[in-house]
Amino acid sequence: MDDSGAMNPATPLGDSYFDYCPWDFVRRASDAQRVAQTARQKRLADGGASFGPRCYVSPAAGVFADVLRLGENSYIAGHAYVTGEVTAGSDCTVNPYATVRGRITLGDGVRIGAHTSLLGFNHGFAPDRPVHRQPLTSKGITVGDDVWIGSNVVVLDGVTIGDHCVVGAGAVVTKDLPPWTIAAGNPARPLRDRRDHGTSGGGASASSPGSTSESDSGLGDAVARFADRARAQAADLLARCWNADTGRYRDRPGAPATVRAHCDAVEIADLLLGSPPAQLAAAEHAGRLRALQDPGSGLVPELAPDGSPGALPAPASDGWVDDGAAEYHVLSVGYALDLLGSRFTHPVHVVRRMTPGQLITRLESLPWRTRAWSAGAWVDCWATGAHRNLESGAEAGVPGTLETLFGWLATRVDPWTGMWGEAESPAAGRLQLVNGYYRLTRGSYAQFGLQVPYAERVVDTLLTHGSDPRWFAPGRQNACNVLDVAHPLWLAGPQTRHRATEARTWAEDQLAQALGRWRNGAGFGFGPPGEGGTGPGREPGLQGTEMWLAIIWLLADLAGVSDRLGYRPRGIHRPEAARSSAFTSSPDSAG
Repeated sequence: MDDSGAMNPATPLGDSYFDYCPWDFVRRASDAQRVAQTARQKRLADGGASFGPRCYVSPAAGVFADVLRLGENSYIAGHAYVTGEVTAGSDCTVNPYATVRGRITLGDGVRIGAHTSLLGFNHGFAPDRPVHRQPLTSKGITVGDDVWIGSNVVVLDGVTIGDHCVVGAGAVVTKDLPPWTIAAGNPARPLRDRRDHGTSGGGASASSPGSTSESDSGLGDAVARFADRARAQAADLLARCWNADTGRYRDRPGAPATVRAHCDAVEIADLLLGSPPAQLAAAEHAGRLRALQDPGSGLVPELAPDGSPGALPAPASDGWVDDGAAEYHVLSVGYALDLLGSRFTHPVHVVRRMTPGQLITRLESLPWRTRAWSAGAWVDCWATGAHRNLESGAEAGVPGTLETLFGWLATRVDPWTGMWGEAESPAAGRLQLVNGYYRLTRGSYAQFGLQVPYAERVVDTLLTHGSDPRWFAPGRQNACNVLDVAHPLWLAGPQTRHRATEARTWAEDQLAQALGRWRNGAGFGFGPPGEGGTGPGREPGLQGTEMWLAIIWLLADLAGVSDRLGYRPRGIHRPEAARSSAFTSSPDSAG
């Protein structure tokens, strides 16, 4: 060692050193050790293996592969166990005690942590014979470029891990991970997108695990405690809203069964349990939702009292069917089917048949000056229908309609507010304007992965509205109003740092209040417990719970503590785009 206590590069190193530090072999091995390594690689090559320049395979590793290909600068450390058909690109590392078995394909720059297992095969376990007599199956595991898999991770057969992913220590990866995903847990669940570069999507500085500030730590701990409590109660919460007599979900006990309640149950189960609700198998959940779609219009009507699909009103002259519940179900049912690994049976025909001229006429007729929320909701439905049509392999609509939508929006946005429409009156404030903006941008700009116009003006409008005590004073918030500020702040964040500190402070304040609204065994109400009227705010139920779980993620991400939740919305309130751009025909792999 030198005077500082570090190992001197000239110091001879025993063979066991490189078993655990194989990255040092090229730089520090003796001539005799290089000769021995060359001989080891030749023996393996005689059996069909191939190695690029500057590779290292520890003599203490158990390498019994039928196929082994290592690209340049790759190594297998001591006590690793490698069998089957293993192909690795350049700069790949299999660290000590890792297990890589079956059909495994690694891209370039893959790091596999110590004691991690990639198991690219499986046993049958049918009840008709002992397990040791069951056949083996192998779908294989594929890992993309630039992937870090931490220590003690297990990756199961059939999984694909996309480029640039990071998998946290101890995770059990049972499902595919899209590119750029940071995932952890058992089963592994996406936590955030690596491209955030340590900052939240909303422009606030996000804290990496283990390095939060003192204030972040307190809020982060509260977020983690909330998530643990919600997960522990999720199964009972869902069972509470299942009506075994009718075989349907209702928002809360005593409420009628609705399509949205079923979708909310699927979303909640995915967020908190990582699986479909236990009341039905995944295929049956999907089958029931698919069966509700009207084949003529492609819409999903509300349930009739007997639980069958209800009737839709007659179409307007442009072919559109004006039915608020059916319009929202294009969103809720479509995303619930996504989570169940399914999709609509039919295209959304009311979107597919509309011409550019009819679309412009409809857009011009929407109540932008008096009810901007309703106008934005219609755009959300139409754009989501176009997305579903593209997803199914059909055209979004008549050629040119999707371009017409975005062209119309681009030329009608108000550069002073960054939004569409007007505030109803000075006394009414910006409630309709902002709520309409959320619905419009959710289905269009956010869903199709496009930047919003005038992002700085949007932030100004949102923060002004977010300070209005009529809607955001303690005890006055409902899920819709908070969501409709939080999501647009998050969406604008990657485009601008404008007033980012104020956005974070607002999110932290709203987050701290939201966490206290959970009611044990019942979840969240849509609004304050004492909110009047007959809407969903009166009692906790599925709608309030689904919305507030998504809101809490958005607020936590703006506040830099979303990693403590252990979940990330993947359905109707997902933060990622559902498509890579407005004018592609294949869904985006992210999200």
